[in-house]
Amino acid sequence: MSFWNILAQLAQGLVYTLWVTLVCSATGMAVGLAVAGLRRMGSPILTSILDGYTYVFRGIPVLVMLFMVYFGLPSLGLKVSPLPAMALSLGLIASAYLAEVFRGALDSVDGSEILAAEAMGMSRLQVFLHIELPQMFRFAVPGMVNEFTSILKYSPFAYTVGIPEITKQAMTLTATTLRGIEIYLAVGMLYFAIYRVLLTGVQWLERRHQIPGMETN
Repeated sequence: MSFWNILAQLAQGLVYTLWVTLVCSATGMAVGLAVAGLRRMGSPILTSILDGYTYVFRGIPVLVMLFMVYFGLPSLGLKVSPLPAMALSLGLIASAYLAEVFRGALDSVDGSEILAAEAMGMSRLQVFLHIELPQMFRFAVPGMVNEFTSILKYSPFAYTVGIPEITKQAMTLTATTLRGIEIYLAVGMLYFAIYRVLLTGVQWLERRHQIPGMETN
């Protein structure tokens, strides 16, 4: 079996890897944005609860959380299929980190713009949606890239719950061919290719929505 044949067989798990990464990233984005928004506009009690959420979920290892969801919840009568289990573990942990990224980005928005919008009669929700949120995404791009990269690196844990992604394909192929060095070298190349495509896309978005006056040479 040639190295290209190894790559071709590993690529069978590429779709699953991309799907897991996409689902967990979308979960992390949606929940993280909701946490950051509610924290921004919520009461002190709600803010304390949300701070507790981010503190707890940032301290739980992904694999432990995944096993709690996939193997633990059935003991309570709640059976979770593999992909939702990844979303409820890796996705929620990512949301805690992204919520902190968004919080820092929101704090970077010029306060005078918020005061001006409120002086014009805009509600707190309108200020958040039309003034803070668009600028927040621009400031949050570097942190978002780091977190999406982490999600990609944690996606191999999906094999532990039966999702046949790249790592699962590599383990099966290694067991039948005993060519572990070549196989896992190919795995590394595929993950780097995914990362490179992701980074290129994000850099394009960053240039397209760059804040005027903050261009880099």
